[in-house]
Amino acid sequence: MAKKRGFDFLRFIRTIGAIFGMLISLMIFTFVLLIFVSTISWFVGEPLTLTGNVAHIPIKGPISTSSMSSIMSPTGTKSSTIVKWIQDAEKNDNIKAIWLDIDSPGGTPVGTVEIADAVKKAKKPTIAVIHELGNSGAYWIASSADTIFANRLSTVGSIGVRSSYLEFSGLLTDYNVTYERLVAGKFKDMTTPYKQMTPEERTLIQSKLDRLHEIFINEVARNRKLDVDHVQKLANGYVYMGFEAEELGLIDELGTTEDAKQFLEKELNLTVSFKKFQEKTGFFEAVIETMNDASYKIGQGMGSVMLGSTEYEVDFSF
Repeated sequence: MAKKRGFDFLRFIRTIGAIFGMLISLMIFTFVLLIFVSTISWFVGEPLTLTGNVAHIPIKGPISTSSMSSIMSPTGTKSSTIVKWIQDAEKNDNIKAIWLDIDSPGGTPVGTVEIADAVKKAKKPTIAVIHELGNSGAYWIASSADTIFANRLSTVGSIGVRSSYLEFSGLLTDYNVTYERLVAGKFKDMTTPYKQMTPEERTLIQSKLDRLHEIFINEVARNRKLDVDHVQKLANGYVYMGFEAEELGLIDELGTTEDAKQFLEKELNLTVSFKKFQEKTGFFEAVIETMNDASYKIGQGMGSVMLGSTEYEVDFSF
């Protein structure tokens, strides 16, 4: 009869040590890679154009009130930055129009509204030029401009709101893991992935989504001078190709960037030259910011795995 093998404590310690060693090696490799990429990005970044008669303002990637970009993923739009650029363009007598260069899937409600309001307040002509994406919150912003251009194969619209998330309660049950619910305020953890949402919680969140959707529809109808019922029929979250969006009244013109430029030159009776607005971070600031961001995310990920998160908020996005 084979002798039952006991617990090998030394082997256990070696295994744990090997795992931590691999984690540390991965962190070191990540830091080196980030420093390398940030160095390349800083040196080859597009230079600012200091003069021009049309303000060229990019709205790229997810839109929010705080930056969602990084060196590894350098797309993301911070609403306060865009608002400031629009205001600066308004004050500059040499600038005759504001060009919104849009390639974005949308973003947060507040970030979207802040930019859209700034566009509507602008007294100078505004033109939104949609490239690949002008969806959801990005379309709301585009609709606030005087004129919308889009490529015939762009995706436009997606007039809807979401607050979806993954829910793991079934998986926890399968592995005999218990969620100990400790809250003050019965709705505090209603979007935790560790329990099923109650009918009351689902109704509460859906009512917020429906209200935000209604606001979105009314704003697009007002901005585009369309009948609310018409926009309501289009506002199912579906995206339209550029040529479909033109037929439905969601955009004004089909064409490329060059077509939009020629249109603006004809409207303003001048030769367009762009004054490009673009954030430029100092080299060492870029490296430090990237390393800090990476350190935080690695630590946050490890902490969430070991301890679990205790704070949950409802997250709505356009």
